[in-house]
Amino acid sequence: MKQNIQLLEAGKNWAVAVKPAGISSEHGTPEKPGFPDLLAEQLQRSADSVYPVHRLDSATGGVMVYALRKESAAFLSRAVQERRTEKTYLAVCEGVPEEDEGVWKDLLFYDRQKQKAYAVRRMRGGVKEAELEYRLLGTADGLSLLRIRLVTGRTHQIRAQAASRGLPLAGDRKYGGRREGVRCALWACSLSFPEPGKAEPLMFRCPPPEEEPWTLFAGLIAENA
Repeated sequence: MKQNIQLLEAGKNWAVAVKPAGISSEHGTPEKPGFPDLLAEQLQRSADSVYPVHRLDSATGGVMVYALRKESAAFLSRAVQERRTEKTYLAVCEGVPEEDEGVWKDLLFYDRQKQKAYAVRRMRGGVKEAELEYRLLGTADGLSLLRIRLVTGRTHQIRAQAASRGLPLAGDRKYGGRREGVRCALWACSLSFPEPGKAEPLMFRCPPPEEEPWTLFAGLIAENA
């Protein structure tokens, strides 16, 4: 499966690239390769020399970093665990949030059998706290463009938290999205992570693809992505 990958930076320690929606962010099989397999092919490396250190849902596209050395993988994995990395997303929701900006806090349970996350009321086995910050950037055609910063990184977190408030992501049929003819409208537009020995983190950005529903907010995205 040959696919041209958009590389933002590739060095000896890591590669920053743009994962398309619809591809797993983890290693796959020869029949169905994941994004690190495709990245390894483009970089002309063995697949086992590309190390995932964070993930995006298959339905979500955007900026990702992969380590290219074991030492770099350990460093970046620690940075993720210690929340020294920061991911910012753009999301198009069906409906409009009550407040222009705020914080969403929930308890989320991820059902592995159904491969779906649910907001629940009480802490129990498998339940994790989830928190994000959002800002409404604009509305169009009954949709809202949100800029989201994750405080925690839970499986399907943004999709589940938005849906639990009656704001499913456009095209996200798994969580109640009704918009037809579009893919799940969630995009990791920026990523920052520390660099050993440097005071300032590295920052990478990439806007979402020029397709609906993103094209409804082209001007706002140009200003904020």
